[in-house]
Amino acid sequence: MPDYTPYQKKVIGRYYDRRDEIMLGRLGEIVTDLYLAETKAKVDRLWERAESAMKALKVPKSIARHILTRRKPEILADNLKDWLAQAGKTGGPGKGS
Repeated sequence: MPDYTPYQKKVIGRYYDRRDEIMLGRLGEIVTDLYLAETKAKVDRLWERAESAMKALKVPKSIARHILTRRKPEILADNLKDWLAQAGKTGGPGKGS
C-alpha cells in the first residue's frame, strides 16, 4: 500500500465520510437515466449500477431484491425519496434510527 501525504489522507477520508451522500446522488442520476434510456442494453446496465449503489448503501436485501425484481424506475424513485429523507436524520438507508 502506498504512503499517502496528509492532504491525500484527508481527501480520502472526506470521500468515505460522504460516501452515502455520493451513492444517493448517483442513484438519483440512475433514476433519471432509467426514464430516458432508449435501449434494453442501456436499461440493463443502469439496473446493474443501481444494484451496486444499493449494496454500497447497505440497503436491506429484501428491499433491494424487490426493486430489482420489479425493475420500475418509479419504485426506485419512491425508495430514493425515503432514503434521502432518512439520510438527513440517520445517515442513510439501512443504518436504522
